[in-house]
Amino acid sequence: MATRPLWQRWLIRLFKLLLVLVILAGFLIGLLYWYAHPKITRQDGIVYGHREEFPLTLDVLTPRRPNGLAIAVMVSGGWKSDGPGGLDTWMVSPLLRRGYTVFAVCHRSQPKATVMEIIADVNRGVRFIRHHASRYGIDPDRIGVTGGSAGGHLSLMLATRGGPGEVEHNGDPIDAASSAVQAVAIFYPVTDLLNLGESTENLGDGGPPKSFIKAFGSPTLEDWKGIGRDTSPIYHVHEDLPPILIHHGDADTLTPLDQSTRFQEAVERVGGTIQLRIKEGGNHGWLTMPWDIWQFAEWFDKHL
Repeated sequence: MATRPLWQRWLIRLFKLLLVLVILAGFLIGLLYWYAHPKITRQDGIVYGHREEFPLTLDVLTPRRPNGLAIAVMVSGGWKSDGPGGLDTWMVSPLLRRGYTVFAVCHRSQPKATVMEIIADVNRGVRFIRHHASRYGIDPDRIGVTGGSAGGHLSLMLATRGGPGEVEHNGDPIDAASSAVQAVAIFYPVTDLLNLGESTENLGDGGPPKSFIKAFGSPTLEDWKGIGRDTSPIYHVHEDLPPILIHHGDADTLTPLDQSTRFQEAVERVGGTIQLRIKEGGNHGWLTMPWDIWQFAEWFDKHL
């Protein structure tokens, strides 16, 4: 029997190697797809309140084996929010895989709602979740919150200013519930609207971010001093803050890293628990952010 030429033998070996690599790649892609799409029960468009005539909604993603704990996701970018079904399962699969029931809290987008109204509405969202804890099989005293950018800002507003419900709640038991959260894990939040630093949104006049003037009701510079302070988490830091994890890129020009470093310093001054993890070269978002959600899940495992 004739022996194949050397080049043919090498070609066969190369073909076999490529075949193995293709099979391995297919297996890994399938495994990744499986992990990113856990089996869940989903309820979209649940109305938790109204802003004028506009219904405020949240989606509930319940994992196959819930652990009895809840994570509220602030669905917000530039203080604009998608409607029902806007949060894809793969975005929060590490949380669902750990058994967390995920609540995707939407709000009316600016400028139809001001940021001040949006803050009030997401507080209402957490109150709704807590009031209906038994319906969703969660512990009302163990609710975490997450989000990115404007969603991170709203998360910190809940962390710093969320709390007991209204004494005068006009007979609505939801408004009587607390909007406090017990753990936070977020991406690149704005924390100090009065000091935007080197942000591309800074006009240098001490006013609101240039692309979001209408989002704050087009205030005068004098009015902005109060509005900017009221809506900036850094001015509401206190010693009873929940544990906070922030991921922030050091190349972010929209929300500079300084927003998180100064917030971290403020929290540490009052003895709070906070970690800032800096993404080298990270701008206002990066490709590996879905992997960071896995670290968020670990944070919630530890602190919820």
